[in-house]
Amino acid sequence: MTDYRTEAPPLLRDFLAYHETIQGHSRKTVDEYFLDLRTFFRYIKIEKGRVPRSTPLDEISIDDVDLALVKSVTLTDIYAFLSFLSRDRKKIANDPNSRYGLEVSSRARKVATIRSFYKYLVSKAKLLDESPIQELDSPKIRQTLPRYLTLDESIQLLESIDGDNAERDFCIITLFLNCGVRISELVGLNLSDVRGDRLRVLGKGNKERIVYLNAACQNAIEDWLEVRSHSGAADPYALFITRKHTRITKAGVHYMLKQRFTAAGLDSSKYSAHKLRHTAATLMLQNGVDVRTLQEVLGHEHLNTTQIYTHVDSEALQNAAQSNPLGQIKAKPRRGRPKKQKEE
Repeated sequence: MTDYRTEAPPLLRDFLAYHETIQGHSRKTVDEYFLDLRTFFRYIKIEKGRVPRSTPLDEISIDDVDLALVKSVTLTDIYAFLSFLSRDRKKIANDPNSRYGLEVSSRARKVATIRSFYKYLVSKAKLLDESPIQELDSPKIRQTLPRYLTLDESIQLLESIDGDNAERDFCIITLFLNCGVRISELVGLNLSDVRGDRLRVLGKGNKERIVYLNAACQNAIEDWLEVRSHSGAADPYALFITRKHTRITKAGVHYMLKQRFTAAGLDSSKYSAHKLRHTAATLMLQNGVDVRTLQEVLGHEHLNTTQIYTHVDSEALQNAAQSNPLGQIKAKPRRGRPKKQKEE
């Protein structure tokens, strides 16, 4: 398992520790930063002649990455690296059957990581006077609208739940559809996080937020807890447990949802836990919740992330435009200028 504290050279380790300890980013996020920088500096070592070009990229050590190498990077090097990612980098490293060329979203994330690293060296570590990539543009990401269930499909899914683990699964799906929690947040819930009509959620970057529970959520939790109380749990703190009495995992939730989608007559290849989060956000917006309130409910750090949901219902936007009471007001003809006749 990746651990930047032992694998990264001091220059990178200081940057990553800053993000984990000062910025409060999660370990997973910081590990992804490290992997991005490791790939980048492996490539740079080849380009700068520090290792033979015949050396497999994934076998190159970055232990010797120092300030001199970091300073030698130019904007041209970055563009060459992005070209390499889009043409020659395997989608899945070390997989002989993997296709080549990373998606634009993966390339954009690497650009963001590199930019953040150089910004740190300039503004925090004071090791550089200016960033060599401050003029770099990020790859353009095509915005796609999130897929979500309609209200009728959501009801169809909930009403189809029966059989083994029905109370638990109904409760999980009810929380997804009503609260918009992330799957990582759901599996991390403890019994102590349920506080009457409130739910304490630990989100990205260990940021805590309170989600209010409506009647459906409260009833679903009560029904599940009654069932849960009759079985001993290997994890006495976990809110959701498996038949083996251990805390349910993300893989377990994904598997359960596929079974439940199929049983409800929905295409399990199109929907997931994250699509249920999209569904919750969309239904809330369609029913009058403003976007800033939704931002708090979903735990988004930036409003831009939430605003994608404002584009998912063009029919609602069209109806809103038509319902404006000023929509029927016509301009008067200007004085002295005849009104233009409509062509036959």
